[in-house]
This record gives sequence, C-alpha cells and structure tokens, in this order.
Amino acid sequence: MSESAESAESVGSKYAVAETCTRMAVHADRREWDLLRGLFAEKVLLDYTSLTGGAPAQLTPQEIADAWSATLGGYDATQHLITNQLVETDGDRAVCTASFQATHRLATAHGAPLWTLGGDYRWELTRTGGRWLIHTVVMTATWGEGNQDLPVQAAARR
Repeated sequence: MSESAESAESVGSKYAVAETCTRMAVHADRREWDLLRGLFAEKVLLDYTSLTGGAPAQLTPQEIADAWSATLGGYDATQHLITNQLVETDGDRAVCTASFQATHRLATAHGAPLWTLGGDYRWELTRTGGRWLIHTVVMTATWGEGNQDLPVQAAARR
C-alpha cells in the first residue's frame, strides 16, 4: 500500500471514530435509543463516577439506552456538544478524547431551568465488521453551573 493510501485510510478511520463518538451525544439528545444502542459493543464499561461517585458499570447497549432514557427523558431538552476531538488508531482499536458541554433544560417552578456541565470524554472503540463500536466511555466532569437539582426533578417526571 502506498504512503498516500495508508494516510487516506488513517484519516477515514479517524473520521469514522470521531463520528461514532459524536453520534452518541446526538442520538441521546434526540432520544433515538435504537440508533444509540447500535453504537456500542456487546458490553460497555461506563464511567460517570466523576459526577455520580460509586464505581464504573459494565452494561449492555440496552441497559445504557434504558438508563439514559430514564434520566435524559425527564428533561424538556438536552444538548451535548462534543468538540476538540483527538483520535488515535492502532489497527482495529481506537481512542477518542474530546471536550464536552452538556446543557439540560427543565421548566420548573422552583429554581433556574438550566443545568450545564462541562469536562472531557474518553472513548475506547474496536472495529468490528467494518464498524467502530464503543466499548469504554469515561466522562470526567470538570465544572458545572446552574440548577444542580434538575437531575432529581427530571427523574421524578419519569
């Protein structure tokens, strides 16, 4: 394979990895749970401990979709922005890191209607059958502002 062909393949793989990670946020915000499930490997290590405490969880795509539907579904709207994506590939394995900002909106009689969170994501993916599937998600929250009671209020609406 020529150097330019290898470079084009590498760029194509990096784009596909970055798009898969971006789709995780887009499908969650659009409540497209079937499409969201299709982004994940059979088992996924999900680590949101910087926000929730506890320990990382090993979940199936269905369990992730069900959990996110229960939490995000209670909001009037959410918007997860993913930016500054950096992708490293090594054969059929890849790591993508990115910054995020997640805004959650819920009309409420008490308190501000917005809660915004920011930080970094780290995804690990494996190419399977020509598709990049996420097998690890680590979210590291580094800042937040607004009504931090919104998650409890949103969950109560479900």
